[in-house]
Amino acid sequence: MGDQESRTAELARGLGEVRDRLRVACSAAGRSPDEVELLVVTKFFPAEDVVRLIDLGEREFGESREPEAGRKVAQVRAERSEPAVFDMIGRLQRNKAKTVAGWARCVHSLDSERLATALDTAAAAARDDGVRHDPLDVLIQVSLDGDTSRGGVAADDLDPLAQHVASADALRLRGLMCIAPLEGEPERWMHRAATVRAQFLRSHPDAEVLSAGMSGDLDVAVAYGSTCVRVGTAILGERPIVSP
Repeated sequence: MGDQESRTAELARGLGEVRDRLRVACSAAGRSPDEVELLVVTKFFPAEDVVRLIDLGEREFGESREPEAGRKVAQVRAERSEPAVFDMIGRLQRNKAKTVAGWARCVHSLDSERLATALDTAAAAARDDGVRHDPLDVLIQVSLDGDTSRGGVAADDLDPLAQHVASADALRLRGLMCIAPLEGEPERWMHRAATVRAQFLRSHPDAEVLSAGMSGDLDVAVAYGSTCVRVGTAILGERPIVSP
């Protein structure tokens, strides 16, 4: 088996194992697998891997770095006509808003009014230029432990930011994103995420998305209501030391 066939087989195996985990987790939680989107995180991996995953039936991907992501998305779309979508899942600087608005379906890491304003301006310009036709979906990243230096906003600050997004013409608030801190058990943090989400939905009932859970804790996240798990390592393997 050649290197290309071997890599495709490796991805197919990882993808199958993660899909099986999702089915088991959803069954244990009394949920349908259709309720949970699998976002395959392809950051640090080449466009060729994304193309292989598209050929394996995947259509939703997560990226976290510019300009790597923009170049990769352009290459993938030039090679495959299937309607794959890409989300921005990493921390985002305002000066990258313009390029991200050109390729992203959704930004998972909104954490300030200034970033929201930059994304709104960029998405409006992209719409005017015909680059995009729909509003840019956004998720507010919530800091589960209150340490906002690592990204996200404190739970008490969610509503003002949500109101700011609601006033933006080219943005659409879809829900919340969280990353479980390394300290403490995942169940503790996913319980916290579910509690914050329940309170948030009282004021923003249409913002139903909860992007939570990665390779190590997706099962727990599903049990606590995640609607989108972001999985990279369990499918693609350990990230390369040097990004392509």
